[in-house]
Amino acid sequence: MKGINTMKNTMKKRANGFTLIELIMVMIILGILAAVAIPRYVATVAQSEAASEDAVIASIRAGLEGYATEQLIANGRRSWPTNPWDALETKPAGYATTNANASGDGEWRFTTATKNITHQRGDDSIHHWDYDEGTQTGNAAAPGSMGAREVGVGN
Repeated sequence: MKGINTMKNTMKKRANGFTLIELIMVMIILGILAAVAIPRYVATVAQSEAASEDAVIASIRAGLEGYATEQLIANGRRSWPTNPWDALETKPAGYATTNANASGDGEWRFTTATKNITHQRGDDSIHHWDYDEGTQTGNAAAPGSMGAREVGVGN
């Protein structure tokens, strides 16, 4: 009978909390989960920002093509504007009129000196697309082009 009482007392003491080994094991498991989850989360955020940029650039390209078509109807020549934002009725979220590189999270800007469209991501990295409005006069007149995404502010 004494052995049963001792076992009950041990069970009561044990039911009051966790042992140090159990707590350490839980911490190890949480550490492993965090080590796996955090890099995946960061990669997912970067992919979503790139997809968002692709959507904005696609809308800019569509706006530029619409603008070129309007110019063709108006004066017989397809042309793009000097500033790509002028071709858009609705500017992207984060659009800033300042003639400089993007400098705030989610900001979109056009720099006339370098002819780059720049965007700053949430991680403070800046990406740019080269913009060329094309030739607007003469027999060789042609609409412009936009380059692919590049890291940095461009030159």
